[in-house]
Amino acid sequence: MNCQRLDRRGLLTQFGIGMGALAAQTMLGDSLAAGEIDQINPLAPKAPHFAPRAKRIIHIFANGGPSHVDTFDPKPALAEYAGKPMPGETPRTERPTGVLYGSPFQFKKYGESGLEISDLFAKTAEHADDLCVIRSMHANVPNHEPSLLLMNTGEARLVRPSMGSWLTYGLGTENQNLPAFIAMCPGGYPIQESQNWQSGFLPGIFQGTYIDTKHKEIDKLIEYVANKKMSREAQRRQLDLIQALNDDHRKSRLGDPMIDARIQSFELAYRMQGEAAEIFDVTREPQHVLDKYGPGVQARQLLIARRLLEHGVRFIQVWHGQGQPWDSHDHLEREHGKLAKESDQGIAALLSDLKERDMLKDTLVIWGGEFGRTPTVEMPKEGSNQGTMTGRDHNHYGFTMWMAGGGVKGGTAYGATDEFGFKAVENKVHVHDLHATILHLMGFDHEKLTYRWAGRDFRLTDVHGNVVHDLIA
Repeated sequence: MNCQRLDRRGLLTQFGIGMGALAAQTMLGDSLAAGEIDQINPLAPKAPHFAPRAKRIIHIFANGGPSHVDTFDPKPALAEYAGKPMPGETPRTERPTGVLYGSPFQFKKYGESGLEISDLFAKTAEHADDLCVIRSMHANVPNHEPSLLLMNTGEARLVRPSMGSWLTYGLGTENQNLPAFIAMCPGGYPIQESQNWQSGFLPGIFQGTYIDTKHKEIDKLIEYVANKKMSREAQRRQLDLIQALNDDHRKSRLGDPMIDARIQSFELAYRMQGEAAEIFDVTREPQHVLDKYGPGVQARQLLIARRLLEHGVRFIQVWHGQGQPWDSHDHLEREHGKLAKESDQGIAALLSDLKERDMLKDTLVIWGGEFGRTPTVEMPKEGSNQGTMTGRDHNHYGFTMWMAGGGVKGGTAYGATDEFGFKAVENKVHVHDLHATILHLMGFDHEKLTYRWAGRDFRLTDVHGNVVHDLIA
């Protein structure tokens, strides 16, 4: 019997919540949607609304805004009109831009589909028949901060749960010894920092686990992954005591979700000690696999991502361009060339590995940034484009992303920008539409995957978004 003393406020709170729970049970009956939180284990596996095409996601985030007209959206008119003003009115961007700038890269057709891809991604292009390239993406503004949040959380200004958090909330995890949602970003946080993988108003247990993949040593990759001074048995006894105290504290706080999240995080950290150390150690892979992915941090991240997918991690975000982003305001040929070299081989290896393991069919691979870049050159100014006239400004009016596997139509180029690549003009796809489509592939009606907060039912797509069925096989 709990003999805890209650003051007047606590007594009224207890009675009020009890009556509210009875009323809710009467009104809701058995109609609770998929995604209801299990208070004992909020990460327990849950079924989506309907049969999914994809079971897991890897989101390769090209941080900074890669140029679509230099990668996956060929524009012959750029070469023809290079050095000339763009006909008609030039859309307003973050900074003044000048004449049209022809791509320094060559496009050619790949695969049976004849999908056109630039030589920046020649190895990825060998998988052209698996790629569903969306050439008509558009966002809201040409600024990094709001565009990063829009792409990751569906909201450009306010604190909202990230896409990975929504999916973790809706599906739980297949492996209770690992986080369901992992964000790998080498060298520190990107712009907007952990807000990109935050849980927002969802319980903290659904937040992404950040891994600094610049490190190779396991104890630096995952802080405190091992206790060198205490045996596992002693740790378990210590944790049991801590959890008993936490549980008693929770009872006095009426199931505070922050306390629940802390209790679950202690348990997850304990369980991770064995399995995580093994998965993040890529030296366990045969040399031919390491050679297949190639050198560098991005290649290692992609290999780790494949290993995590095999062990039941639901959502993995792999950041690329931290420190030196795809934000090529000048020297685009050199900077894009370097970044593509870091990632092209690893992406191709990842797609090959997933196909060989029969996992690509139910793994959704996503590539892209927060927006694209202008077909016009950015005007010289202090600190950027220092007289070189070889870079492009931010462009939210039209850009490209691609998806592979997970039930999408491979070998497809969907939508189009205008003849120069400035604006999406055909079959336009907003970020909200992309999110609605991703959730559909994962088995969710984006209008029904909701969470009640502050008197309102929130969702990833807010009050927007339409599933783009033409992208689905």
